[in-house]
Amino acid sequence: MSEAFHTIIMGLRDFLKDYFDGFWDSYETPKMMVVKNKTLGVIYRAVQFLVITYFTWYVFISQKAYQESETHPESSVYTCMKGTAIHGDDILDTVEYARPSEGGDVISTLLRREYTYDQKQGTCAEHFEVANANCTTDADCVQGEADLEGNGRRTGRCIQYYNHTFKTCEIQTWCPIEAFAVVQEPPLVEAINFTVFIRNSIHFPKFKVLRVNAKYASKGHKKHKYLKKCHYHEEKDPYCPNFRLGYIANQARENFSELCRTGGVIGVFINWDCNLDLDPSHCKPTYSFRRLDLRKDLGNTGYYYRFAKYYSNDGVESRTLVKAYGIRLDVIVHGQAGKFSTVPTIISLVTAMTSVGICTIICDWIMLTFIDRNEVYSERKFDEVIKEPTETIQTEVSFISSYGSNHSDLSDGVPL
Repeated sequence: MSEAFHTIIMGLRDFLKDYFDGFWDSYETPKMMVVKNKTLGVIYRAVQFLVITYFTWYVFISQKAYQESETHPESSVYTCMKGTAIHGDDILDTVEYARPSEGGDVISTLLRREYTYDQKQGTCAEHFEVANANCTTDADCVQGEADLEGNGRRTGRCIQYYNHTFKTCEIQTWCPIEAFAVVQEPPLVEAINFTVFIRNSIHFPKFKVLRVNAKYASKGHKKHKYLKKCHYHEEKDPYCPNFRLGYIANQARENFSELCRTGGVIGVFINWDCNLDLDPSHCKPTYSFRRLDLRKDLGNTGYYYRFAKYYSNDGVESRTLVKAYGIRLDVIVHGQAGKFSTVPTIISLVTAMTSVGICTIICDWIMLTFIDRNEVYSERKFDEVIKEPTETIQTEVSFISSYGSNHSDLSDGVPL
């Protein structure tokens, strides 16, 4: 057993010694070999074409790898909604339908409201659709229990559900409850012509460039007059930041009437893609719009919120609960800028030239794997050169010299 173990150890030692010696005394160098094979030549040129096309079109032209870039600019957004609508006998202005009336990167407009009038703190029947709300005796109602999906805290009594014949558990809350006494208001369809003013300024500190998405229409127009009358148009008025709600809904591929009914959240995306090798005036924003909330075919879709208007009625605090449906606009800004720089240009060029070497590796693999069936190419491609020791060469030269001197007499008279 010990002898076999000793043999294994000696073999492992010899293997490691040979590997270590071979690691330090060997060097590989490419060998130039011209292979006259049409198939291999077509593959080689095709791969070269693909690599050069990739770096020329995608890396340099599309991605602008020769530029130094900045992708985290500083940005500010200011929004304001404008418009007046006749709704029944009322005239609605910004204070009535805009929340907030002036704000930052989020603004919403009220398109439909549901009212629950004259609510007071007291006790009343729970809505029959709430779980375990239906009852026949007081024993069916647990005093102090508060259902998360309900409207208040149960008193432990089972009472008649308003003017109906069945009964539900009594609760302590604002009465009457919204689900029973709500009054729906028709949608504000005139809001389709409301305008949203979105002013955005962006700063690229690395390049010291500041851009704003609003400017004068021409030298003969005053800024404030122009901005009050203009509406955004991609070609005619790209620097007018006034957007009609109807235009926004259409660009987001949404039906405005449906949005009035359910409400919705729409993202306003402002993208600044600036090539600062050109004049900064060419740095213009582009806009896109997309629905962000759940779709209409899913549950709990749309956008709404509640608020109340409080007042005193004969010394008793009362309120009118308002459930408002509308469009919420979330302004999201993306920005990037690039400018020519020597360092990324050199790095990209070196990467491109290095990647061309992939063509040779691929073709060598194809040649040696699929074409070289008789190992003709591999014998010519791989050579092993071993440098003979200097002492051996000198010994052979000395032997030949001595041999020739000792037999010189034979060579004089005898023809070889």
